[in-house]
Amino acid sequence: MAIDEECADERTRLLSSIAHEPDTTSLVSSHISRDEQALGETGIGERLPYNDYTTIDWLHDLVKDSFRHRSIHTGNGVRHRLRSSFDSCEGWIAVALIGTLTAFVAYFVDIAVATVSDWKIGHCRTNPFANKETCCASRADPLSIETRETCPDWQYWTDNYWYGFGIYLGFALAFGVISGSVTLTTKRDLPATAPGSGDRGPIKMNSQVRDQEDAGKLPAAGKSIYMAAGSGIPEIKTILSGFVIPHFLDLNVLIVKAVGSVFAVATGMCLGKEGPFVHISTCVAYLVGVRFPKYRENDRKLREILAAGCSSGLAVAFGAPIGGVLFSYEEISTYFPRKVLWRAFICSLFAAMTLKALNPTGTGKLVLFETNYGSTYQPYHYVVFVILGVAGGIFGGVFCKANFFWSRSFRKYDIIKNYPVFEVFLVVLATCLLQYPNPLTRDPGDVIIKNLLVDCSDESKTAYICLQEERVSPTPEYLGWLVYGTLVKLVLSIVTFGIKVPSGIIIPALDGGAFFGRLLGQLPLLAGSISPGIFAMVGAGAFLAGVSRMTISLAVIMFELTGELEFIVPNMIGIMVAKWVADALEHEGVYDLAQTVLGHPFLDLEYSMSLVQEDNHLVEELIPPSQTMREITVEVPENGVVPRVLLAEKLHQLQRRGLMDAGLVLVQKSMLQGYLAESELQFGLETLGRSFPERCLVRLLSPTTGMLSSEHEGELDMSHFVDRTPLSICAKAPMEYAVEMFGKLGLRHLCVTEDGTGKLVGVIIKKRLVVWLEGLKHRRGQ
Repeated sequence: MAIDEECADERTRLLSSIAHEPDTTSLVSSHISRDEQALGETGIGERLPYNDYTTIDWLHDLVKDSFRHRSIHTGNGVRHRLRSSFDSCEGWIAVALIGTLTAFVAYFVDIAVATVSDWKIGHCRTNPFANKETCCASRADPLSIETRETCPDWQYWTDNYWYGFGIYLGFALAFGVISGSVTLTTKRDLPATAPGSGDRGPIKMNSQVRDQEDAGKLPAAGKSIYMAAGSGIPEIKTILSGFVIPHFLDLNVLIVKAVGSVFAVATGMCLGKEGPFVHISTCVAYLVGVRFPKYRENDRKLREILAAGCSSGLAVAFGAPIGGVLFSYEEISTYFPRKVLWRAFICSLFAAMTLKALNPTGTGKLVLFETNYGSTYQPYHYVVFVILGVAGGIFGGVFCKANFFWSRSFRKYDIIKNYPVFEVFLVVLATCLLQYPNPLTRDPGDVIIKNLLVDCSDESKTAYICLQEERVSPTPEYLGWLVYGTLVKLVLSIVTFGIKVPSGIIIPALDGGAFFGRLLGQLPLLAGSISPGIFAMVGAGAFLAGVSRMTISLAVIMFELTGELEFIVPNMIGIMVAKWVADALEHEGVYDLAQTVLGHPFLDLEYSMSLVQEDNHLVEELIPPSQTMREITVEVPENGVVPRVLLAEKLHQLQRRGLMDAGLVLVQKSMLQGYLAESELQFGLETLGRSFPERCLVRLLSPTTGMLSSEHEGELDMSHFVDRTPLSICAKAPMEYAVEMFGKLGLRHLCVTEDGTGKLVGVIIKKRLVVWLEGLKHRRGQ
């Protein structure tokens, strides 16, 4: 009876303290107060745009793994030694499996893409599942325009140009609809509340709040994303930075990504399968990693496996194992210690070995666009390489700005937003109408690069490009097709990237650069000095650098793609200049802008530090409003126990706002005593406390020194869930301190104390910091 009265008094004090605020309605009569409505319109309130995402606590997971490691490696005897040895080898076994399985998936996708793409123009009589190059491999040069006469095994649908175009267009539209329709099956709604809170039913809002949410003033309760759409690289960056996107790495997403990529690339649109391979490899890494308890039960360890696994995606995409490792380090991962580096190396190695054994290209080599120019460059060619870099930077800057504008404007129309397959249909139609007339852009993207990098010094070459360039001077028609190809690739890449099919930007950017480089090689001052294919190669790397801002990894990838170690210096020049120019036009690369468009949170430490250092921002700017602090603060008495109904009410308040990774701060006389995460609070109350009465007491802290521990019948002990040493920072500290701590330590929350007294004045969660930085960046942009 005394316990019930104490719980009732505590709850009454909580509600009355809120109800008597002049600008706050009682929580008894309204689920969302006026103060909460105001918080919804600010960037520092708890109702944040990123409430749909949970974050992982890197330090908490580190402690968990330390306990696990000691329990396994401190035993004696043969059994413990075997268990310890297996635990040490688990990571290496996992990455070897990931690399091998990724190569198998890539093999089937490569074979299917080559075959399905060629169905638009004909079929192989001897083997309907063979592509044109395989079908005619023993008959003639597959790049030859004479193939119709010299390869009787390949049957074109028709010899009439217009009939051929109609069949080509029909197949492309059908492939686009199939790819888009398959991708739509992976539409998922991100949860807006913590798992398990749905048992309480939907959250009700009063009419005023509902009107504000309809008007766009409040963040939506959740959002929908297409898991298999795009390249997946922006989402992978978000996941590896410590956020969680539920179901993004599931098996069904992997299957749809692979199937959708086949038909999307087969349409001939300006997209590639190389970007989606990174998503596919990360899916494989996740599916393999969760089979090991060591990684399944620790999000920090799991992200080490994911970072190593995604390197195999680019390794199998380009036959570039070293470039894949560097790509994961430079472009994808935010946490990449030496151990992860070695595991990524092993993962890419097994992927490359398996792919070479499977031999999807039929050449027996990993190098996709092997060249042998037989000549070298002269010092005066450095000027040309710089020009190619400048052009690549301009291309990348224009592309990033234009694609961002296109995504924010055109894709906001209801007919496009609600019917994404219709957008795919329109893009395929525009692509066929613009690319089919040009003999240089009619083929798939990887074939286009192969054609543009060709060296025509060999007299046996009968490719269309070589037949044009063997003349004394190139014809205006040929030059026109090169100019046309460069411009069309830029325009179509802008409108294509971001549509709801699996798609990457790597191949289109390489295509555009190769077109421009080949065009530059036709100038009279350069003609005959070295092969134009060299300029095409450098231009391809420069244009991709301008779009993605890759540097070291891209230089290695270009070398592994072509096998031309001699031209690594020209590639480095073009890439370096392109990045400088592109950064001057638009600081963020295509993947960073895609994160903004898609609404994915990401803490870019380097860029964020440059933002906050320009002005004297202090940590106190991120202190939550007073009502938020009242709702997440628990005043723990000296005996260390609080009523369960009080904790249940505070848990409900957190869940009502859609937070999934916040928590409660425990204080005594305004001094910080500990932090209790929401997930652990929910587990303690709803799972461990299931058999305890609703009016019981919950122990959170040990009694103050000198006091005897009071015994309560049916007391629920949750003290072992409390973090007694949460990291804190002074409210007057420079903002860069907080950014550095969140970025390098991987914090989920950071407590803020008053200058001089040490009293708790606020709590910063990672998502609030990300939102504040986004607002600062937006204001700087204006």
